[in-house]
Amino acid sequence: MSSIEDVTIHGPHGPIPIRVYDPGEPSGAALLWAHGGGFRHGDLDMRESDMVAAEISRRAGALVVAVGYRLAVGGVRHPVPVDDVHAAWQWMTGKYQPVTAGIGGASAGAALALASALRSRDENERDGGGWDENERGDVVRDGGARDGGGRAPDTILLAYPFLHFPNPGPYEHGVEEMVRNYVGRISDVPADAFPGHARLEGLPPVHVLLSENDHLRPSGELIVRQLHEAGVAATVFVAAGTAHGHLNRPLEDTGVAESLEFLAAGLARGRRRWIRRDGPPRIEFGADYNPEQWPPETWPEDVRLMREAGVTVVSLGIFSWARLEPAEGQWDFGWLDEVMDLLHSHGILVDLATPTASPPPWLTRRHPEILPVDRHGHTVGPGARQHWRPTSPVFREHALRLVRAVATRYGGHPALTAWHISNELGCHNVYDFSDDAAVAFRSWLRDRYRTLDALNHAWGTAFWSQRYGDWAEILPPRLLGGAGNPTQALDFKRFSSDALRDHLRAERAVLRELTPDVPVTTNFMVAGPINEMDYADWASGVDFVANDHYVRPGPQARDELSFSANLTGNIAGGRPWFLMEHSTGAVNWQPVNVPKRRGELARDSLTHVAHGADGVCFFQWRQSRAGAEKYHSAMLPHGGVSSAVFRDVADLGARLAALSAVSGLSRTRASAAILVDADSWWAAEQDSHPTSRLDYRGEALNWYSTFLDLGVRADVVPAGGDWSGYRLVVAPILHVVPQRLRDRLENYVHGGGHLLATYFSGTVDENDHLWPGGYPGALRDLLGVRVEEFAPLLDGETVTLSDGTAATVWTERVTVTDPAVEVLLTYPDGGPAVTRRALRAGSAAYTSCVLPADGRKPVLDDLLRRAGVSSELPVALRGRVEPAVRGPVWFLINRTDEPVDLADVDGATGELPARGVVVLL
Repeated sequence: MSSIEDVTIHGPHGPIPIRVYDPGEPSGAALLWAHGGGFRHGDLDMRESDMVAAEISRRAGALVVAVGYRLAVGGVRHPVPVDDVHAAWQWMTGKYQPVTAGIGGASAGAALALASALRSRDENERDGGGWDENERGDVVRDGGARDGGGRAPDTILLAYPFLHFPNPGPYEHGVEEMVRNYVGRISDVPADAFPGHARLEGLPPVHVLLSENDHLRPSGELIVRQLHEAGVAATVFVAAGTAHGHLNRPLEDTGVAESLEFLAAGLARGRRRWIRRDGPPRIEFGADYNPEQWPPETWPEDVRLMREAGVTVVSLGIFSWARLEPAEGQWDFGWLDEVMDLLHSHGILVDLATPTASPPPWLTRRHPEILPVDRHGHTVGPGARQHWRPTSPVFREHALRLVRAVATRYGGHPALTAWHISNELGCHNVYDFSDDAAVAFRSWLRDRYRTLDALNHAWGTAFWSQRYGDWAEILPPRLLGGAGNPTQALDFKRFSSDALRDHLRAERAVLRELTPDVPVTTNFMVAGPINEMDYADWASGVDFVANDHYVRPGPQARDELSFSANLTGNIAGGRPWFLMEHSTGAVNWQPVNVPKRRGELARDSLTHVAHGADGVCFFQWRQSRAGAEKYHSAMLPHGGVSSAVFRDVADLGARLAALSAVSGLSRTRASAAILVDADSWWAAEQDSHPTSRLDYRGEALNWYSTFLDLGVRADVVPAGGDWSGYRLVVAPILHVVPQRLRDRLENYVHGGGHLLATYFSGTVDENDHLWPGGYPGALRDLLGVRVEEFAPLLDGETVTLSDGTAATVWTERVTVTDPAVEVLLTYPDGGPAVTRRALRAGSAAYTSCVLPADGRKPVLDDLLRRAGVSSELPVALRGRVEPAVRGPVWFLINRTDEPVDLADVDGATGELPARGVVVLL
């Protein structure tokens, strides 16, 4: 915390004490926070005010203002506390002019915060503004004042809120007495006092934290349902094992840390912005542009042809460090000045990179200690790219100096639309085993475990005499003579993802210091087998999510593209995101690099748009003549403007320009979801397991393909996100299930949700320790089955199930433990293979084997029917066409190589071409 300052401001009823928490990092976000206390207790020193405000400030990197509103004592009653909170809101937004402004509170303070937000909404609507989705899908004010008193919040945080009277839960005299004290009566209670009774349309996204064991929890659950009905985005998190007011008990309640993370993440999500530009909504179109590879006389032709192709934005300078700083401290910006000016003069925006992805030769010669070290102890040499250690303090110093120089020079350039931090962080250097990494790993472990005893317990070091007596004894999991410690390996994967995320944050801090109004992103790699980075954890650190995706040949290539685009959209919280790179044709890094067939360039791009992309860019603009990527396709190929590729590029540019009505629309949530969990992916595929043949991503993709085969939309969502509102949730190989996730799954099913878990799920906790009592561990009681032994299959071996289909790779010896369990499929010996346990309105199903496609389809079809989920497509289109929805806009994507008749589709005419996409506006 950089500073904490007590201030007194003027309000309509006199002075109001506030406390300002400044993190010292100019993120551009601010939050007003109101404590609880039944409207008549509490102050700025209580933990629910002081500790919560400080922690949200630290975790979100945001300025937080805690307000000491007047309490309902000594004759003070509603609306005085609301007036004080609203006055503090106006003061904060007027004084600091934050890029993103949030308001929140706990319990009674949540009611005051929501009442103030509703006042701001109403004030703006009277001024001709109001909250709406802008062209980027962010909920923002549509017109009206943006200063002082006219500012409405970008996000709302409500902790165990008390928003309704009568309370929808059981009657309690104490609640009635509290309302009478606050309002003066219990009849005709004004909506401004308990805003759960107010009109909720037009609010920004709301994030609701609930205590599990709380007599007021029904109020929080009701407000979430009301918000969804009003068309307001709302997420909810239930802190397991906690009681009302648990933020006041940080030492006693174990759910406090997770609760604070949820609130901080909610504020960070509210901070997300889109690229900086003027003009009407549109879908951006462009590519990486590397003018340094070409003589200056080529640049005007490039820009002319970009305009001809419909290009609106380029990513610039990604690998230009050696050109910008040819020797330490010597800068050459002239060429980049010329390119920036040229692009701006032709109306092309610049997503300007911090060119830290590839250190120049002079830096690695002077400082070879920045080079990564592999697990064998070999130093990775320069000559490719990303030859730097994420934890090297020397590299960090030089990289941030470069970022500062670039931001200082170009932060005010009119072409600048966003900052592009580095490039594909971790693509080649995610796992570093150097001494720098060892030091950083120990520091990370200290933060995670605090004591060596806790670490020794988590790592199970009693096994094989591995117990540590000093932090200095701990090393990264380098080359070993046998199987290593599995928890150490899992923690090293977590650490490595965090180390790259921390580098992202370090560059971001410099950019926000110098250019707080310019949005920041970096290009993720949500694609295929790439799993080293936990992007769901990274997403709060960027202003908008960007992704690179390249198709990998195979029978599920098109489904995998859709799966990755779908997951990217949900990592982005359903908001629009940016496809930073994909290819117009062949790449250069696969064993066989095949070109795209006719129609695939547009279909691939539009599939990303269907799942939320509002920017479509390629690698790269002009195909290289030299270097490792000279055979990688580009928008302007070696064949030039007369090529089929360039014609297809120009056609796509025109088509995207005609889809401006899609821009800014959020993804429309499906009724079913597939959970993806980084810890489970990392842990399930480690060595020393029953089989090395498990394919986590492949299992998840197989279920996604089955949804598509049935014509049913399904979202791919991070397991740590909000999936409580889906009717059916599939959890493939959810191997790592901590207690909190176990509680969430049980609450989901007992609340009426339908869960399908697959084999090897629920097996271990967050420390990779087996849950006792038999498999599937944490999910055993919920599923009503017990597995005594895993029975993986040898390569080529199959087991025929009772429906005639053949299971492969994995089977289990399952025993039913609850008479409510229904056996859907059996093994040859009669043992259960697929089961379903009904619980009240919900259910929990289990597949104990790897089902083939013809086995998955009837199982999923049956479970969907019981969950009340059906296809939105005509019967003739199911399996042949993928539907995707953004607001009122439908995308119909042909999964086949044959035309599809659309006669049965409302609003459509004719045929859907082979490998084509139809957009129904």
